[in-house]
This record gives sequence, C-alpha cells and structure tokens, in this order.
Amino acid sequence: MKQYANVITAYLIMFTLIIMVGVFQSWSIALTILNYCLISAVMTIGANIQWGYAGLINFGIMGYTALGGLAVVLFSVAPVDEAWSVGGLNMMICIVIIIGIVIAIKYTLKKLAPSKKRNYLIASIIIIGILLLRIISAPAIEGIESVEPAKTGFLGGLGLPVLISWIGGAFLAAGLAFVVGKVALGLRADYLAIATLLIAEIVVSIIKHEDWLARGVKNVIGLKRPAPYEIDLQRSQWFIDFVEKFHSGKLALINSAAEKQEMLNQLVISASSVYVKLCFTGLFISVVIILLVLTQKALYSPWGRMMRAIRDNEEAAGAMGKNVVKQHLLIFILGSAIVGLAGAMMVTNDGLFTPGSYRPMRYTFVIWVMVIVGGTGNNFGAILGGFVVWFLWVEAAPIALFFINLFTSHLPETNEIRVHLINSASYFRFLMIGIGLLIIMRFRPQGILPEKIIKN
Repeated sequence: MKQYANVITAYLIMFTLIIMVGVFQSWSIALTILNYCLISAVMTIGANIQWGYAGLINFGIMGYTALGGLAVVLFSVAPVDEAWSVGGLNMMICIVIIIGIVIAIKYTLKKLAPSKKRNYLIASIIIIGILLLRIISAPAIEGIESVEPAKTGFLGGLGLPVLISWIGGAFLAAGLAFVVGKVALGLRADYLAIATLLIAEIVVSIIKHEDWLARGVKNVIGLKRPAPYEIDLQRSQWFIDFVEKFHSGKLALINSAAEKQEMLNQLVISASSVYVKLCFTGLFISVVIILLVLTQKALYSPWGRMMRAIRDNEEAAGAMGKNVVKQHLLIFILGSAIVGLAGAMMVTNDGLFTPGSYRPMRYTFVIWVMVIVGGTGNNFGAILGGFVVWFLWVEAAPIALFFINLFTSHLPETNEIRVHLINSASYFRFLMIGIGLLIIMRFRPQGILPEKIIKN
C-alpha cells in the first residue's frame, strides 16, 4: 500500500478539484469534465501501451479515434433501406474487391522473389482494382447520397445496441493498426511517427468526404445511448417524485404554488442532466477499471517484462530469441484497439458524430501531452495525465477570465486591452498547458507518476 501512496494522493487532489467545480460552478459541468477525463484516460492507456511498454511513437491516434466514432454509426444506426436498395449491393461488391486486392498482393509477395516483374504485377493489381472500384462504386455512391440528403444520404448501420459498437470500434482500429503495422513498423521512430500521422489524416479525410459512409461533414446526430434521455426523465413521474422528495426542504420555503411548481420544473431539468451524466460516469469508470486491471497484470507479467526489454534494447532482446517485429505488431494493435474503444465512447457520450472535429491537436498531440505529464510506462500516471490535462483544457478559460478580471478591474470596461483579453480567454488553455508541460519537463521529466517497476 505504501508504494501507491503518491498515486492515491495525486488522485485525491484531482477528484477534489472536480468536486470544487461541482460546488462553485455546477455538478453538471463537474460530471461533464469527469466523463471526458475518463474517456481521455482510456486514450492515454492505449498510447501508453504503445510508447511506455514498447517505445513505439504513434502520431496517428486521431485516425483510430475517428474509426471508433465511425463504428458507432456503422453498428448502432438503423439501416437506410432506400439507400441500400439503390447502392448497397454495389458497395458490398466493392468491399469484396478490396479484400481480393489485398489477398492478391499478399499472394504475389509470398510467391515471387523481389524483382521488377513482381513490382509491375503488384502495380497492375492495384491499378486494375482501383478502376474496378471506381466503375462499380460511382453510380452507387451517387444514388445513395441522393436519398434525402438533408436527413440521410448514407447507408446507415446495422441497428445494433450501442455498447456493441464500442467493441466494433476497437476491432476497426485494430484492423487498421494491423495493416499500418505490417507496412510501417520497420521504420525508425521518427519515420514511424510521420507515417502514422499521415495515415490518420487519410482516414479522417475519407470519413469527411465519403458522404455515403457516415454523411461526411453533414454529421450524424441523434445516436443511440446506453442511458436514458433527459426529456424522458423529465416526463417520468417517478423521477419527478424523487427530485421533489430530494429537494423537499428547499421547496417547503416557497408559499406560492405557481412558484413552487416553476422551481420544481427547473430542479427536474437540472437533475435529469446530472442523472444521465452519472449513468455515463458509471459505464466509463467500469471500462477504465477493467482496462487498468488488465494492463497492470500485463505490465508485471513475463510478457510485460519482455516488452520492456525490447523497448530498452531491441538488439539484445532479438539476440535472446525474441521476435521483436511480432511483439511490436501485437502491442501496436492492442494500443490502437483501446484508442478506438475510447473514440466510440466519446461519440456515444456526445450523441453525434462530427468528422470535421478530428484534428491532430486535440486527438493526437494533446493525448501525447497527457501521457508525458502523467508518466510514460505507468498506467496510473497515464490516467492521471488524462485527468490533469483535460481538466486544464476545460477550466483554463474560467480560470483565465477570473485573473483577467482581477488584474484589469481598475480599467474601464470598454478598455481595448481588457476587452481583448476577455475575448481571448479561451485561448489561454494553450498557454496553461504549454507552461505546465515545460514545468513538468524541466523539474520532473519522467512525469508526475514516473515508471516504477515493482518486483514481485
């Protein structure tokens, strides 16, 4: 227990800050921050597995997050029958062609020795495949996107429960990681980082521009959720009675029946938001705990010790008979799958899928900052980093606004400097996170909770 004292202290401080937000701002805001902290924690676990366990630099986190979000659409949204009737068959044929191209390329690489003939054959397979895809998909895409484009204009999904889509998001991300890993894991660390970032940009670009897949930048709204809707709670008599009983003391102070009813309505609306967020909190905490237990067991298992040995000295590990390439591929797939799971959780929490929102700053580099701040190679540190950085990301504007008002209170409200600073308060998050990162790198380069190998 003593060895976890720093961990417990750090987490208590973090949860105290969230409680303070609930007390001084609102519990709805506090729970929103907590839920996004938990989602970020899942992302940092995935990134930490790749970097902290194996030393793999993956700048493509954005792409795997987007695939996780796409999975929510593909698995949980009801199918658009008219769109399937005009183009569904053609798109299924296109998927078969893509699989055929991959199999043909793999067979060619296996059967033919490296030569110009092999290169020409692979190039021919790719060119012919692309032409076939274009010929078959073009009329299908046009037909699909013409079906009520304001509301649908895409194929829809399978209509499955939304929690299944979380598993689907992990599998989609794992599949992409397998392909990327086969191609790019032989590159040096810096080249691997660039390659993964470019592939992530390609994935996001496809999702944004292929409307038939998930409406592109038109977005998909009204997604299923594993929690009740606020409006349904506000109409439920049991919930109204519960809120009335919970706030009976406050309501008893009001004599007017109309004013009492108005206050009750406001309390019910506020309570419904808190209730829904608490449901999500319970789900997200469960996911984080399960992942933490599994990753901790893996870290201190023989496999975990092998991964750290490979990370610290690949040549020595290879000389001892360890298959470095295979293990790197495995860890790359595992970490990416967890990131895909986090992407699905985030879209479910938001209730909408917005491909245009996936940018490297938010979904790659901020995640890396979280891991660095928390401590690489330490699962507890990675989770804490997700909490700390996301908390600053959300609360930076209110904190900055407080200090701006404090230090410019002597100036007139119309003063240009004061007005400019107030309008720019939201941008102070970059300043705060940047300063925080510099402080961490200067005085605690291993992170708040650095890697600590516990000997069993």
